[in-house]
Amino acid sequence: MNPKRNKSAPTTATQRLKQDYLRIKKDPVPYVYAEPLPFNILEWHYVVKGPEKTLYEGGYYHGKLIFPRDFPFKPPSIYMITPNGRFKCNTRLCLSITDFHPDTWNPAWSVSTILTGLLSFMVEKGHTVGSIKTSDHTKRQLSAQSLAFNLNDKVFCELFPDVVKLSAWLQSTISGMCSALNVLQVVEFSLRWVARALTSLLAVICTSVWAGPMSAGHFPDAV
Repeated sequence: MNPKRNKSAPTTATQRLKQDYLRIKKDPVPYVYAEPLPFNILEWHYVVKGPEKTLYEGGYYHGKLIFPRDFPFKPPSIYMITPNGRFKCNTRLCLSITDFHPDTWNPAWSVSTILTGLLSFMVEKGHTVGSIKTSDHTKRQLSAQSLAFNLNDKVFCELFPDVVKLSAWLQSTISGMCSALNVLQVVEFSLRWVARALTSLLAVICTSVWAGPMSAGHFPDAV
């Protein structure tokens, strides 16, 4: 973040958001990364990492917070960008911590508070303006596709290089595992072919062994 490039933001909002930024860096929100745009501190982008044992496990969900010029006296708007099966994409979400409910907003709430509230609501099943209903299968599918989707977003790649590196590592690991699986499949096929060939050969040998004495008129003596 470059404070010198945020001249358009009011002093109060700038100072408060700088404090929140330092607080998040010192005490990160669990499962959430957050960064303001370098040229506009009033627009923050976040990435929610799907918590374990939820339908979003393994997913990385990119979104943004748009703060009003008179923050913290008025609440921000929240958007989700990555398809997720829980919220509509690029649509203002109606939560008690957003500009849909200025009457319930508390100026003491920080960016950490907002992101914690968003994550909490995301993993629940409550409905609101901007939420959608999808199957558990769809949510898991979108979770698996989330990183690939995010890599097409320039802002995401610029603000969250560590997540991009993680994505590259995961793709490399998966590719390596697929290659190893292909080799194992080839080996398995070869072993099955060899087993069939040996079985056929053994059958031929057995037939020859028994056919030899019988064709010569020799039969085993009865006991």
